[in-house]
Amino acid sequence: MFQLYRAIWRASAGRQIILIVLSIAIAGLAAVPLEFQRDIINHLTSADVSTDRLIYLGVGMMSVILLSLALKWLLSYRAGTLGEDLIRMIRQRLLLRASDINVSGETMRKGTMTTAISAEAEELGKFAGGAFSDPVVQIGTLISVIGYISSTQPGLGMIAFSMIVPQIIIVLVSQRKVNVFVAERVRILRGANDMLNVERINEIAREVEAQFDEIYETRRKMFIWKLSAKFLLSVINGAGTVGVLMLGGYLVLSGKTDVGTVVAATSGLSRIQGPTAFLIAFYRQVSANRIKYELMLELFGPNPERYRQIRRGS
Repeated sequence: MFQLYRAIWRASAGRQIILIVLSIAIAGLAAVPLEFQRDIINHLTSADVSTDRLIYLGVGMMSVILLSLALKWLLSYRAGTLGEDLIRMIRQRLLLRASDINVSGETMRKGTMTTAISAEAEELGKFAGGAFSDPVVQIGTLISVIGYISSTQPGLGMIAFSMIVPQIIIVLVSQRKVNVFVAERVRILRGANDMLNVERINEIAREVEAQFDEIYETRRKMFIWKLSAKFLLSVINGAGTVGVLMLGGYLVLSGKTDVGTVVAATSGLSRIQGPTAFLIAFYRQVSANRIKYELMLELFGPNPERYRQIRRGS
């Protein structure tokens, strides 16, 4: 994984720094609407209800939401265009490598290079665009929201935090198995594409079909592991929501907290489920792209450094 991230950083360090700064700003705003929500709920249930105060809180909450959405739009645009630029760069390098192979007479099957240029380059480039900013946004959001919940009611914050740890363990265990299937699928697909580029297609059709069956079986096993992990993660999220409602309800009845805090904590819980799910999917994506990156490096032969001097766009 570190090798993949080093390569991405070398290719786009300046633009990645801008994306990271935007990500930190977005994460910092994540918990602010929860505070406005809490104040609005508590204001409605207080003895001194003021329409002006309600309007002030509503305008403030909407302003923060609009600012956060604007920053997200800018972040997504810059990350998307960076990803497309890196896709172009990878394809340029692969094209140069293919030209060198043709001149030197090295052994390289056309199907493998075609698959790398058409599909694998796009997957790696898109991932690289948000490789740093995406986890910064989501991890920052988790820290911001859980920190806010803990500051208002430590017990509710502990429930929110306790939901994260078992999900991390489940993903780490299941993804190791899925990674094996990802590498196997890429190799099988490359081999099938190589066979499709030979002239005697009729003679090897049955063998290609057998490889398609292997791809199907590999994907089937991946589904079992990924869906089973998703089921367990959903159970944890459901249990966390029930736990917050039960504990929050008890604290309200005991006079130890207010309704606004419980409502904000419940909303915060739904806010951290999104980043948690994203980070889980992102980790899987990192693992899969790490394998694809290592397989792509094999295409550049013993001297991949030669192909780093490709012009990049701004």
